[in-house]
Amino acid sequence: MEPPPDHPSSPPRTAFAGGGSDHPARPGHSLLRHRPFALLCGEQIASSVGRQVTTLALALLAVTRLDAGPLGASALMALSYLPGALLSPFAGVLVDRARLRGLTVLLTVLQVLVVGSVPLADLFGRLTLLQLYAVATASGALTSILAVALQAALPRVVRPGQLLSANSALTGARTTGQIGGPALGGVLVGLAGASTALLAGCVAYGVEALLLLALPATLNTPAERSRPEAGSRTAALRAGLAVVRGERLLRRQVLAGAGFNLGSGAVDALFVLYATRELALPAWQLGTVYAAFSVATVLGVLLAGRFAATTGLALATRICAVVAALAIFLVPAASLGAGFPALLSYQFLFGLSATVWAISMTTTQQLITPPELQGRVAGVLQAALIGTVPIGALGGGALAGWLGSIPVLTGGATVALLAAACLWLP
Repeated sequence: MEPPPDHPSSPPRTAFAGGGSDHPARPGHSLLRHRPFALLCGEQIASSVGRQVTTLALALLAVTRLDAGPLGASALMALSYLPGALLSPFAGVLVDRARLRGLTVLLTVLQVLVVGSVPLADLFGRLTLLQLYAVATASGALTSILAVALQAALPRVVRPGQLLSANSALTGARTTGQIGGPALGGVLVGLAGASTALLAGCVAYGVEALLLLALPATLNTPAERSRPEAGSRTAALRAGLAVVRGERLLRRQVLAGAGFNLGSGAVDALFVLYATRELALPAWQLGTVYAAFSVATVLGVLLAGRFAATTGLALATRICAVVAALAIFLVPAASLGAGFPALLSYQFLFGLSATVWAISMTTTQQLITPPELQGRVAGVLQAALIGTVPIGALGGGALAGWLGSIPVLTGGATVALLAAACLWLP
């Protein structure tokens, strides 16, 4: 999750050097007609499909082929998030000093090699649970660094006034992959097995690398024009932290987003188990519940720009954060009866409000941050926001075995609500 306000003093953006489609998109023109931005949208679709297929296939291999128990499956998810929490701040320093196009292509090619090692090991009968953990960790690290790099690249592709629309469009593209990815992964797993399905994930990552390679060469000009030798990595990291500390809004974002993800992470870790075992939802109802989230996300993408423009980024963030937190209470409330409608309402309200919140928050972050610090600020925020997800997931799973699911689900919703309320403090 990621939240934010009206910040009238948006800093100047780094324009592309050169002519034609390498300039930031012109006001009044469709962003999708601007070639660099269209490439970023295609990249989001391809990467989302690759991640969805990879996540599903790795989880099925761990549970069905290698007999991983509940803790083992939770550890697989936690390891995919942990590298982002540890590496994102340092990734931000790298991103601000690196040749962005070359870096993003390298990260995606490495993703192909990492994920492709699983079907290769399986072919020779050498696949182990330890390798799956290593692949989940490495893939999570590559994904987190790439996310920081792409957040830093966007303000160099579009103008400040187009960031809200651009973030909405990119979220929509990513959602397309999130809708189609699990379906594709499920079909491939059923037809060819989980290990072979990972080859489709590698193909998606390969397409992503080609799209990134087609980005303008001017992105290879580092945002931080000073030589790396001019300052230590520690000093460069402190510069990003100073922006977060110096902006009250960004500090609130970190506190609210991290606390929200702590509570919602505990709920997410128990959701499938709770829905199938305690509420006895059949498979078609569980699938419908997840489909409601996808529909709500698409609706959130369509409404984010209009809602934020009408109310202002700050108010849009505050409202949507509280609505998303309140929606989580529908999960434990489902145990009182009408479980299917309750979970359906939860996924719809949560998907809609959380999407608008994330878009508004990311846009505000990009507007506040100076161009040469985009990577470092994005890295600091990403580390804080995703660092609490594995803590919430593992903690929720452990507490549920002791207290039961309902108290943990209620507690997770309460933590999320208290975190969201921080945005309303004077």
